[in-house]
Amino acid sequence: MGRQKAYCEEEVIEKAMAVFWKNGYEATSVRMLEKEMGINQFSIYSSFGNKQGVFLESVKCYKKKLSCITDKLKASRNGIVGIKEYFYDFQGFSKDSDLKKGCMVANTMSETCEKSDPTILGELMKFSNSLKDLFIENLAQETGKDAQDIERQANYLMISLQGLSQASRVYSQEQLEDFIETTFSNL
Repeated sequence: MGRQKAYCEEEVIEKAMAVFWKNGYEATSVRMLEKEMGINQFSIYSSFGNKQGVFLESVKCYKKKLSCITDKLKASRNGIVGIKEYFYDFQGFSKDSDLKKGCMVANTMSETCEKSDPTILGELMKFSNSLKDLFIENLAQETGKDAQDIERQANYLMISLQGLSQASRVYSQEQLEDFIETTFSNL
């Protein structure tokens, strides 16, 4: 008979998510996770397999947290206005109180390259592509846009969002709002 876990997996994943959000995947060590999650290395490996498994569970947790604004974008029928609202909502979400952590996925993407762990890279791209699809759906609500323009603008918005995420860690509210307004004046 196996031992009963003395911790709640959801709670320890929330803590792990915070570590990855702050440091990214590569810079986060198992020792850091062990300390912040409040469980030992054996428990981490037993429950999640390895650091990669903890990260993948953390991405799921992050998606749940972000769903408060992605669901709003999914339901939007306001075209570009809906996407702009998402940017403002995201900017508020990414500041996360005094920590100014940006976006967990964007932070991790900024440290990855083609040689990165393919499973991690695949999960990050899946996350990004699902958001890009929402941008495409909203851009398609605008009249007079062909598929090529929509694709280009969705790519532009994805890269702009990555920039906003990084900038939200450093720049003032006014500067971030100027960035959002300028981004949408170019569409």
